This record gives sequence, structure tokens and C-alpha cells, in this order.
Amino acid sequence: MNTLPERIAGVRAFNRLYTRVIGVLDEGLVGSAYSLSEARVLYELAQQDVHEVPELRRRLDLDAGYASRLLGKLEATGLLVRERSETDARRQTVRLTEDGRDTQAELERDTDAQIGRLLGTLAEPDQQRLLAAMTAVTGLLGEHRRDATLVLRPPRAGDYGWVVQRHGAVYGTEYGFGPEFEGLVAGIVADYVAARGSARQAAWIAELDGEPVGSVLCVQGSDETTAKLRLLLVEPSARGHGVGKRLVAECVEFARRCGYRSMELWTQSNLTAARAIYRGAGFELAESEAHDSWGAELVSEVWRMRL
Repeated sequence: MNTLPERIAGVRAFNRLYTRVIGVLDEGLVGSAYSLSEARVLYELAQQDVHEVPELRRRLDLDAGYASRLLGKLEATGLLVRERSETDARRQTVRLTEDGRDTQAELERDTDAQIGRLLGTLAEPDQQRLLAAMTAVTGLLGEHRRDATLVLRPPRAGDYGWVVQRHGAVYGTEYGFGPEFEGLVAGIVADYVAARGSARQAAWIAELDGEPVGSVLCVQGSDETTAKLRLLLVEPSARGHGVGKRLVAECVEFARRCGYRSMELWTQSNLTAARAIYRGAGFELAESEAHDSWGAELVSEVWRMRL
């Protein structure tokens, strides 16, 4: 595992590459006469429907003095107009002129063309890898929406492999579980897929704003009257949105509709977040046993609830 200094060096190397690729260090944006900051102001005014100067400063993280100079320069060139708010004379509003809108549209076209040329140097699979990596960076470092749209859906092609891979990656990183754990998950998924078509089992993939962030399975347990909840997963980036709670609730409700009279699950005592979700859904701890598995000393637990 990389040390902190190695990680810092990796981030700085990426930052240098990124600034070079997007041309931030060039005098003008995409060969124009406008700096990156000036182009961002025009973009926010045209594309994001920003009208008040305080909101513009907040979006661009600009201090008052720099923002005033920036807006003054663009106003002097005839691209925007600053006015006092009609509803609050203490506040200042800003809007693009016709020349400002034309200039911003031209910058948009030039930027799209530049990005198109950049993507054109990559093969289709590499373009997809690049976009996936950018999405991951945005999700981890961007503003996290509290109102993100959560959707539960049945698995599609490729989702079963995703469930196995993400279990291995997340539990390996957070709890030190070795490859044997990923093999266990793969076996559970394989058994589920082999029994596809059964009306008494189901699986769900949770999506947050269109990206997969969680999973859970409902299968038959130790007998025909008992359902079993398996493979609950919530991506670290999606925690705090109620994903795990929704997945468990959906699984429990499905088991009730299928006529199961009880439900059980198997987990580990150190999975505290998952245990809290199970307890909140009505499960109770029934059994526990110490074991050494997947490179760790663990205490397994069986939780049950009446349906």
C-alpha cells in the first residue's frame, strides 16, 4: 500500500498533467483572448443562470476584490453589465450583453472542438476509461448533493461482475479481507444466477444519480419458510444517502410478498454500519461465533427477524 508521501506525490503529478492538458497555464483559453477565470465568469452567467454577484463569487470561489476587478475588465470590453438589484439596492446584479452572449457561445464551440480533438487521440475503450476516471474524481472531490436521486433496479448485464469486484475492493480496503472473501462472494453470485427464474429470489442494484452504488440479494434460506438477505453493499462515496436502509427495506418487503415467514442474514461483528441498518429494520442478533477467515480474526453473526 502506498505511503502518504507517495500518495501526495501521485496527486501532484496528476495535477501537473491535468493543468498542462487543459491549457490552464496558457495565456488564453482555447487560443482566445480570455483567461480561464474570465471564461468561467461568462460560462456561469450564460449557462448557469447566475445573476447576483455574491452567488457568482461563491460558485467561482473568488474574493471580493478580485471579483470586482474581473467583472470591471469584462464590463469595460462590453461583455457584461453590472446593475443594482431591483429588490435590494445593497446587492449587485450582473448580466451578459449581446456581445457577451456571442463571445461565450464562441468559447463553448472552441472548447468542445478542443476536447473533441483530445478524445480523438484515444481509442473508444480508452475514452470510456478516461470518462469513468473523471466521474470517479468528480464524485470523490466535487460537491456532494444531499438530494441526489436514489433508484433501485434489477441487475443488468455486467452488474453481477460489478457486485463481486466491488465487494472485493471495498472489504479489502476497509477491513483487510483477502481474495478468499471475493471468491466467497463470487460463489454466492454464481448460485444466484444459476437459480435465475425462481420467483422466490430477487436482486437489486442501487443507483445514485445514475451510478451504481450498492447491491443486495434475497434468496431462500435454510428452509422454504425462511428468506436470506445476502451481499448488502454500499459504496463509501454513497454513504449518508440512506442507500443501505432502502436496499434492506426492499429486500424485507419482497420476502414478505413471497410468503416467507422469517428472514435471516450472516454478517461480521465489525461491520458496525451494516449491523445498525439490520437492527433498525427489525433484525435481532441470534448467534455469534469467532473464526479466522480471509486473513482476519472475526466474529460471525446470524441475525433473524419474523415477517
